[in-house]
Amino acid sequence: MTLTRPPSRTTGTGRHARPSGTGRAAAVLVLVVLAALIPVLGPSPALHGTGEAEAPGTGGIALLRTVLFAALSVPVGELFVNRLAKSLPGAPPQRPRSWAPYAAAAGFVAALGLASVVATGNLVPDSAVDIDVGGLYSSRDGKLALLEVNGFLAAGLCATSRRPGLQVWPLAAVIVAEALRAHPTTEYSPLLGSGLTLVHLTCASLWVGGLLYVLRTLRTWRDAEAGPALLGLYARVAAALLAAITATGVGSSLRRMPPGTIADQLTDTAYGRVLLAKVILMVAVAALALWARVRLSRAADPLAACSPARAEVAALGVVVAVSGLLTALPVPIRW
Repeated sequence: MTLTRPPSRTTGTGRHARPSGTGRAAAVLVLVVLAALIPVLGPSPALHGTGEAEAPGTGGIALLRTVLFAALSVPVGELFVNRLAKSLPGAPPQRPRSWAPYAAAAGFVAALGLASVVATGNLVPDSAVDIDVGGLYSSRDGKLALLEVNGFLAAGLCATSRRPGLQVWPLAAVIVAEALRAHPTTEYSPLLGSGLTLVHLTCASLWVGGLLYVLRTLRTWRDAEAGPALLGLYARVAAALLAAITATGVGSSLRRMPPGTIADQLTDTAYGRVLLAKVILMVAVAALALWARVRLSRAADPLAACSPARAEVAALGVVVAVSGLLTALPVPIRW
């Protein structure tokens, strides 16, 4: 069993012919990105015509949160897939080079940038003089921001140690801090909102980071028969993750947009527009995941599922960017 798809048995296939699945996956991805292009470009297009004011530094904050979410996904996915691989009989000991130290460094920089914003009263600092580091300890948001900074620092140290599995604890602390930050105490039932965000962010990190590391592992295990087994095991877990992500995402949206106002807010508010773009992307990602699973179970070479899986990773990267933008936009309803 190899990672390359076996030659087609039909006549007329050239030596350099590309698998048709790759072209179809690329076409689906291009269409989805075009559908969500305007909201993804940044806060200004999403806010246009809504009557909502753009907060200072919204674009930069969206970028920092995108980096933070991606930095969470990479190490969480590696830990998750390594655990799955250990349960497979005959799995090769080789693993791809870990990207966790680099992800921790990127997450540390992003968390530090977000903490500097909190330290200046949620404004973008003009210079280092404007940053009140001591003030971070006197507010809830400041303490959570510091927890995220320290969490990524500890995760990086663990990733470069002899026991990289220990990074699960500082990464968990970052996820908890992010879930609490997203729902201030002035919000209606903040603990419920934080619980939904906790599950949503955890499952999303496992899904995005896990799929990326599975594909990297399959390239390392080129001739190993355990490759299709690992992909199949991940696909079964990913189905449960998708269900949890969908349920918590819908629950969180309904808390901010009651059922009677959803139709209007999806088109009349920046938050609703970007949320709609995220929904479109998630539908496409789910279709790609289903396509990969069908190929995995029915194709002569199960690793033919890698083509839609690669497109799925690319689409999930766009979803992460949209999620980062969503956290920086004004919530349509203030509790």
